[in-house]
Amino acid sequence: MSEHAAASVYPARVTGELDDHLSRWLWLVKWVLIIPHIIVLAFLWVAFFVTTVVAFFAILFTRRYPRAIFDFNVGVLRWTWRVAFYSYSALATDRYPPFTLAEVPDHPARLDVEYPQELSRGLVLVKWWLLALPQYVVVAVFAGGAWAGFNAAGDHGGWSSGGGLIGLMAFIAGVVLLFTGRYPRGIFDFIMGMNRWVFRVIAYATLMTDRYPPFRLDMGGAEPTPDAAAADVVGPTPAAGLS
Repeated sequence: MSEHAAASVYPARVTGELDDHLSRWLWLVKWVLIIPHIIVLAFLWVAFFVTTVVAFFAILFTRRYPRAIFDFNVGVLRWTWRVAFYSYSALATDRYPPFTLAEVPDHPARLDVEYPQELSRGLVLVKWWLLALPQYVVVAVFAGGAWAGFNAAGDHGGWSSGGGLIGLMAFIAGVVLLFTGRYPRGIFDFIMGMNRWVFRVIAYATLMTDRYPPFRLDMGGAEPTPDAAAADVVGPTPAAGLS
């Protein structure tokens, strides 16, 4: 594998495995089953907002994202993705999400973010509100009210799932599942691509990486191969004074 190809894989990696046997009706009541997770995630997202502010100043003065804070914040994203995958951002598994920030290797929904050894002091000032603006437009279409919930996490302490085009496609998949017992693979792949885009933008906007999210819908349960990722559209790059 060439160095260029290896570097082209985005640092935030989101994967999911569609269950072979899904209940026809369980998705109708998952909104009740996830209430305990929503309560816990509300507190976790308040903490996420606070720790991200702390990380902002740490990066500004030291160019480093404190490792303990980084691991905690990745854990919150990981927990959020498992709940979203179980509920109305995918409906792709009936396995109840575990209450943990840690990685669960055998869980069908997995998320990880590569730890950055060094980050730009200049970019930390502008990427989350200026450079990411085009990405926010796309994500707003995909996640709808869920993205609004993420942006308001500092005030309300939560990130909800199931809005926008993602929620609509998951609902369609649920209706098809109810009547046929099968989850359409094409819909699953599309939903995964949109969710992957959303979490890449979240990782970028919350300062976990300086790598601009590609304007590319990587569909399917697995991340793209390095060769495919090498075709990334180049996003905004820092000027010399921003490094």
